[in-house]
Amino acid sequence: MRSIPALAAAAVAATLLLAGCAASSPDPSATGAAGDCSPAASGSASNGVTVTGDFKSAPKTAFTGPLTVDTTQRTVVTEGDGDVVQKGDVATIDFTIYNGTSGKQVFSTLDAGGTQLQLTVDDTQFIPGIVNAVACSPVGSRVVAVIPPAEGFGDTGNDQLGIAATDSMVMVADVEAIIPVRADGEDQPAQDGFPTVTLDDTGAPTVTVPQADPPTTLETEVLKKGDGAVVADGDNVTVQYQGLVWGTGKVFDQSWGQGGPRTFPTTGVVKGFAAAMIGQTVGSQVVVVIPPDQGYGSEGNSAAGITGTDTLVFVIDILASASAPPAATPDAG
Repeated sequence: MRSIPALAAAAVAATLLLAGCAASSPDPSATGAAGDCSPAASGSASNGVTVTGDFKSAPKTAFTGPLTVDTTQRTVVTEGDGDVVQKGDVATIDFTIYNGTSGKQVFSTLDAGGTQLQLTVDDTQFIPGIVNAVACSPVGSRVVAVIPPAEGFGDTGNDQLGIAATDSMVMVADVEAIIPVRADGEDQPAQDGFPTVTLDDTGAPTVTVPQADPPTTLETEVLKKGDGAVVADGDNVTVQYQGLVWGTGKVFDQSWGQGGPRTFPTTGVVKGFAAAMIGQTVGSQVVVVIPPDQGYGSEGNSAAGITGTDTLVFVIDILASASAPPAATPDAG
């Protein structure tokens, strides 16, 4: 049974870059104060990487390895004119990684079947070199960074990517958007019979479940109506969410206070969660009541404390949605 949310394929990029992979966490280069952001400096290594190709398309990258640096070097290939990414922001990026010794491309979100990364600009969550490459970049920018092992995968390297403990990384990143951390749509009237939702100053919800039997069919209400793109079936959706059990009111999973927004495909969650998002607009906040047959079924989810008869309640802030790229198809012949 899938988890809620299940990161599935959308998590591949994120899991490669989690902070736990890094050996150390140097002081971040971004201060987090608007207008007072100090990007990682450029240097001979990053300036020596040639990058061509259009923004949001696969880059053509050339350099002579091995590249060796003590701290992350960052060079702006194309400077955007959007808002500057600050410490703590959630940025949408596409990126391509190369082994800094061999020059071999080892991963790209722009390959067929890849997906953008929603990167929290926080070196406690993602490896410091990646954070320092993206921080202080205006939206619309393409940057190239050379990242030493100490600010990358540390003294263990990354076998999955074929990066040894002594290899630097070269990353080309397209900074495409800054994602809000809460729904910003227009308030809508609450419906009778639904759980009530109150929000604190950060947007985190507190849910009160009615002292009544839950509905036996999927029920959805919109508390905030956004004016962004419509979520389609199969999209990769970035959300904040909180999930609880109708009968007990116990929260069993949430993004609030647990690392922030998450991104996953609508095909990677249980049916009721997906149904609550599909057809809604970005910027909306929805409440969904999910009966067992559209949740975890008769098996429940013992790890989450959910039985086979439990009805689930989710509050979902829909922050971004993007069409998943098609999977690669075999060459004919």
